[in-house]
Amino acid sequence: MKLVLSSAILDDLQELARQAAPEEVCGLLFGYNRTVSSFKATKNVAENPLRHFEIHPSDLIAAERAMRDGGPNIIGYYHSHPSGSVRPSKTDAVMAAADDRIWLIVDGQQAAAWRAVQKGEIYDRFDPITLDCQSTNGQTAVN
Repeated sequence: MKLVLSSAILDDLQELARQAAPEEVCGLLFGYNRTVSSFKATKNVAENPLRHFEIHPSDLIAAERAMRDGGPNIIGYYHSHPSGSVRPSKTDAVMAAADDRIWLIVDGQQAAAWRAVQKGEIYDRFDPITLDCQSTNGQTAVN
């Protein structure tokens, strides 16, 4: 299994992570069939954004409603680990629903993709998936 992502979108996400460091950034990934077509940056409302992330609930609810009404399909989430590790943390595993959605983790330079599942190989919650970063013209970020 793999996640397809344009190099332009990945560059945008890495830049957001670099600009926000040492705080974590977060947001929503949109697309179909494990191909990211756009993203939406959201406010990190975690109590301690230096160590955790929480997508603003109103952004998530609005995106879920839009999806039900025929809008963009939410395929997952992204967030940053300013410490440099693109592996999910134990906290990520506790917070993640086993909903088969993608978790993309960036650190300003590197990135890795994970699928949130029951009985995953990482902390019993995540399975690693291949990240296929393509140089695709025409894909843009939604902010």
